[in-house]
Amino acid sequence: MIIVVEALCCVGIEFVYDPLFTDEFNNINRLLKVTKYLMSRFSLFAASAVCVASVAASEPAGHFIILHTNDTHSRIDPDASGRGGVLRRQALIDSVRNAEANVLLVDAGDAVQGTLYYSLFGGEVERKMMNALGYDIQILGNHEFDNGMEALAREWGQLKASRLTTNYDLTDTPLDSMFKPYEIRTVGDRRIAFIAINIDPDGMISAFNSRGVKYLDGIKAANATAWHLKHNEKVDMVVALTHIGHAVAPGYTDMDLARNSEDIDLIIGGHSHTLVNPSDPESPAWFALNANGDSVIIAQAGSTGAYVGKADIDLADLKVTTSVIPVDSRLDDRVNPAVAEILEPYRSTVDSILSIPVAEASAPLRKADWGLVNLISDLVMEIGTRLNGAPVDMAIMNRGGIRCDLDSGTITKGAVMQMLPFDNHVVVIDVTGADLLQAFEVMAGRKGDGISGAMAEIDPLTLTCREVLVNGRKIDPLRRYKVATIDYLALGGDFLSSLKNAAIEKRSEALLYDDVIGLLAGKSSLGKRITPDTAVRMPIGDKQ
Repeated sequence: MIIVVEALCCVGIEFVYDPLFTDEFNNINRLLKVTKYLMSRFSLFAASAVCVASVAASEPAGHFIILHTNDTHSRIDPDASGRGGVLRRQALIDSVRNAEANVLLVDAGDAVQGTLYYSLFGGEVERKMMNALGYDIQILGNHEFDNGMEALAREWGQLKASRLTTNYDLTDTPLDSMFKPYEIRTVGDRRIAFIAINIDPDGMISAFNSRGVKYLDGIKAANATAWHLKHNEKVDMVVALTHIGHAVAPGYTDMDLARNSEDIDLIIGGHSHTLVNPSDPESPAWFALNANGDSVIIAQAGSTGAYVGKADIDLADLKVTTSVIPVDSRLDDRVNPAVAEILEPYRSTVDSILSIPVAEASAPLRKADWGLVNLISDLVMEIGTRLNGAPVDMAIMNRGGIRCDLDSGTITKGAVMQMLPFDNHVVVIDVTGADLLQAFEVMAGRKGDGISGAMAEIDPLTLTCREVLVNGRKIDPLRRYKVATIDYLALGGDFLSSLKNAAIEKRSEALLYDDVIGLLAGKSSLGKRITPDTAVRMPIGDKQ
């Protein structure tokens, strides 16, 4: 397969569909508004060329294969289930390339964060591996921002893949001019366009780490750009690569995008870690009807690289068939030695840290049964009390900040670092009861988070709090409370926006995982042998 990239300089006036327009408006009105949209939002026609990639083949192509990954989260080695591993993924991808004439490899975001490979090397390993595997298109997830814009620009500036974002304006940021709003690939006599729709950073990405990013409404941007591609660029298909989730937050998901679209044919998503498998009758929805009543295919390949997704496009009729391929030990005998050699120095460092013991667990510590969430919440409260010089009232720890379980037996330094991979610090905040109650309502809406020193019963019908107790007493909206938490949450992260009203009084100099390692190594009141506390501190009550 020969890839020929040519610049397309757009001459004249271009226009795209904007859903704000109704049918009674004529094309002149559409033209003026949409031209302004493209020029101001993307500097597309005024300042830069749009890349169009062509797949030149000696004979007509019958199928176009899109292999896709999402939310691999630095799982360079196989996960706890024995699936995944980047070297196995490389073997699988190469086998498909050897069997098919036209193959494109794309990633739908969150390729980083979750193992020591990212904590220690800041994205360097993932970037080298994705270049070695030959990714063609990559889009941003929320965790790509975890080390800040400068670090992101440094690593993504070395990617060989095309970088797309359709609804982030990155002007005057370190990422300025690094991304395109879309890309068109020509396969045989078909033109297939790709757009990228990203998550709203507010409440999801640290404001400090995403300074200067201007978010554009994802559904409007997708529809406007897709209309342009179908009606002006005359493409045959529009593929939306997304990092907004399959169906997790009603209003802005892959399902919502599909239902509100007219010109999108295929959505390849990420963020929600959803395994969409049409061959499984229990699979989440793999298609939705758009505004015209036509089917939009929806694909996502789970998480941690345990699967590679495959979208097979029949170029004769543009019918799309999707599937997922497991990445497992059957691929071990096909690993590319040259790729393995790139990885080896990094693996040696990771393995050495994974071997340092710090504590013992009498039983597995899991997020699912609250044992691990309660442990970390209690440790955050203990760290906060030490920072404060006096007992704090309670502690809050989000479940999403805890990335993996701990096995029974020896707990190692590396395991704790992988469990708590983010650059968070424990803080003590002074917050009103009213703002604290609002935070509890957000936590109740996602069926509970980690708390220590408090209890809250959740109504199963409304997912709101029936009652909140702090130290056994009903919370007083007028009183002020000392709360230990992490700085990400104190600054409104994970949608706890009311905590932004609180004053940060103390902040640990150490990262959360370093504080936790220190406590587990013998300085904690819990001792060095940990017994899980699986009590549900935010229980969902009976229906009334």
